[in-house]
Amino acid sequence: MPKLLILFTIFFSTIAAVAASGSSGESHRFSRNLSPESMGLKEEKLSHLHFYFHDIISGPKPTAVRVAEAAMTNKSPTVFGAVLMMDDPLTVGPEPSSKLVGRAQGIYASASQEEMGFLMVLNFAFMEGKYNGSTLSVLGRNTIFSKVREMPIVGGSGHFRFARGYAQARTHTFNVKTGDVVVEYNVYVFHY
Repeated sequence: MPKLLILFTIFFSTIAAVAASGSSGESHRFSRNLSPESMGLKEEKLSHLHFYFHDIISGPKPTAVRVAEAAMTNKSPTVFGAVLMMDDPLTVGPEPSSKLVGRAQGIYASASQEEMGFLMVLNFAFMEGKYNGSTLSVLGRNTIFSKVREMPIVGGSGHFRFARGYAQARTHTFNVKTGDVVVEYNVYVFHY
């Protein structure tokens, strides 16, 4: 009889535990499918953004600073291994006094031993108009002496949630003496 009572208790305890876990209303699933509409997403659109990127490494208030380097970086013709942190202004026109529309915040690193090729990891953080508070994320290769460079847009936030696209960069001016550069960007991005 005690064995039967123990089996009876185990059986009903198991049933009660299963019933309780199913009735709690909590879902412990790892993933689920959603419709875009359930996230408030409407029709996808393609936007073109045009601005100038000011990378200033000279003077008393640089917008890009070297934060790391390899032992051989200063001996390398491509400064291979140099890592810079940036907080570069994005403006409507190429002049530094032009209207500020955002900032390019992130890092770039010399990743090629054969040519001046940077790994770019950054966010375009916008602070103007309907895109104020929104970002676009760039992750790509920038061969800075090529006439036109193309880097992927891999995501975004705010108005640019679920963004994808590309950025084309063209050097507008480069000061050989200081290393300061102004780059024209044309960004094409799909977003909702």
